[in-house]
Amino acid sequence: MEDTLLVGDQLVAAKFLYGTKIPFTGKSRTRILKIRDPRPGDVIVFRYPADPSKDFIKRCIATGGQTIEIKNKQVFVDGVQQKRPEHAKYIDHTMYPARTGPRDNYPPFVVPPGHVFVMGDNRDNSNDSRYWGTVSVESIKGKALFLYWSWNSETPVYDLLHRIRWNRLFARIR
Repeated sequence: MEDTLLVGDQLVAAKFLYGTKIPFTGKSRTRILKIRDPRPGDVIVFRYPADPSKDFIKRCIATGGQTIEIKNKQVFVDGVQQKRPEHAKYIDHTMYPARTGPRDNYPPFVVPPGHVFVMGDNRDNSNDSRYWGTVSVESIKGKALFLYWSWNSETPVYDLLHRIRWNRLFARIR
C-alpha cells in the first residue's frame, strides 16, 4: 500500500461500518448494525485469506457481481477504465503478458457474491487478489479511516524529533 501507507504508520479503522459481529454467538457470518457494504475505493483491513491469523490492508477494487479486468496495467471494472487512486504507483515500466503472470494483465473475472477483489496501491509490488483470489466480506474487519501515528524507524535514534512523521499525523486515508 506504499505510499498510501508507510512502514511505521498506525491507523484507526471503522469496524462498525460494515456491521458488527454478535459477540459470544460463534456466528461470524451474522452481522448487525451494518451501515453499508464495502465499496470500490475503500481501503479495508481484513484477515489474510492464506493465513487468517494475519491482518492485511488493501484497496477494494470491485465487489460481488462486478467484472474486473486488467489490460496493460490499466484496471477495468464492468468494462469501464478506472481512475488510478491518488497514491497508487507503478515502479516497473516493464509490461508482462498474461502468460507470465497476473501482475499487468488479468483476464476478465466476475467477483463472486459476498466477496471483494482487492489490490495494493504499489501495483507492481503487491501481494493481492491477482495472486490469491478474492476476500470474503466476512473476513473484513473494517475500513481504514486515518493515521494517528507515524514513526520512521530509519531515522537515527538521537534524532527523535524527526523520527515522528508529523505531516502524516491524523491524515485521512484515501
